[in-house]
Amino acid sequence: MTEESIPLAKPELGRREEDLVLEVLRSGRLSLGPMGERFEREFAAWLGVEDAVAVSSGTAALHLGVRALGWGSGDEVLTSPFSFVASANCLLYEGVRPIFCDIDPDTLNLDPSTAAEAVGERTVGMLPVHIFGYPAAMPELEALAKAHGLGVLEDACEAVGAVDADARKVGSRGNLATFAFYANKQMTTGEGGMIIPSDGEAAERLRSERNQGRAADMGWLDHGRLGFNYRLSDVAAAIGVAQTEKLDAMLTQRSRVAALYEEGLDAVEGLEAPVAGRGEELRSWFVYIVRLPREVDRDATIARLGERGIASKAYLPCIHLFPHLRELGYREGQFPVAEEASARSLALPFFTSMTESQVARVCKELATALDQG
Repeated sequence: MTEESIPLAKPELGRREEDLVLEVLRSGRLSLGPMGERFEREFAAWLGVEDAVAVSSGTAALHLGVRALGWGSGDEVLTSPFSFVASANCLLYEGVRPIFCDIDPDTLNLDPSTAAEAVGERTVGMLPVHIFGYPAAMPELEALAKAHGLGVLEDACEAVGAVDADARKVGSRGNLATFAFYANKQMTTGEGGMIIPSDGEAAERLRSERNQGRAADMGWLDHGRLGFNYRLSDVAAAIGVAQTEKLDAMLTQRSRVAALYEEGLDAVEGLEAPVAGRGEELRSWFVYIVRLPREVDRDATIARLGERGIASKAYLPCIHLFPHLRELGYREGQFPVAEEASARSLALPFFTSMTESQVARVCKELATALDQG
């Protein structure tokens, strides 16, 4: 009998999501209705902040955050080259130049020391990424920002539930912070995102710009500023409400799967497992990324796992080497820590409902694939 394939990711959906989606469908309010407001309230309460603004994606949240901070043409913002491309694209949308800085070799987040060296006359801000759910070094980065008068926009799109060095949930420090709810995230709305405003004035602007520049007291065809169609539908928000209700339980389950991986891969020589936490820092498990031994052919490993019904993926490419960012003068060799991590990183199957036997099978097949060279 052929063993069942194990996918890279799978959302955790159930009866509660179905019931709330049906509630929206029966209401006839599919957008800008009460379910969207409810999602914002419940997510903000879970995070421990005063407000949250739902948008159509994490990328939309990042773009609105750039605009809320007033970053524009000629400005430079420090950020990580080891990230999903949206953290750089959101700057380019507004004519801002991303200034990449190398990363910490353990956490794979923006290294405060390299960021400090990169501050220049045109630097106006910093966009730290909590990569793979591990909290960035926010106390150090905020101190650097304060010393140079820089704005801070946190990309927490992979890190809902992570805890930082001050024992605070990522996204709750008072900076503009963004989350994403794509289908492979810790929680999902299918497509969707959230931005945490820094104050009431920022919240008002964010809600206006996500809705074509329309203020709350304006008519449907009136517009007070440049805006975008970054609204999140109430159908998606209904899924978000259900997911927020069980988010703590899902995070616990994902930690369980990560612990199984750590135990199962402990004996694989040369393999580097991800850091779960240091001090008060605690990862929120978005994906499970290992770093392969340096001499291993990653593509061959992926192919061997695929032949055994196990999905895996190279994760992530360094974004400074994408064609549109090379146009800014970026080249190989500029960020050696990030580039080595990129060359060796491999995503293994990881999802909330993953069983102990599935994890054991992945660990066994990965060890066999590595033994084959």
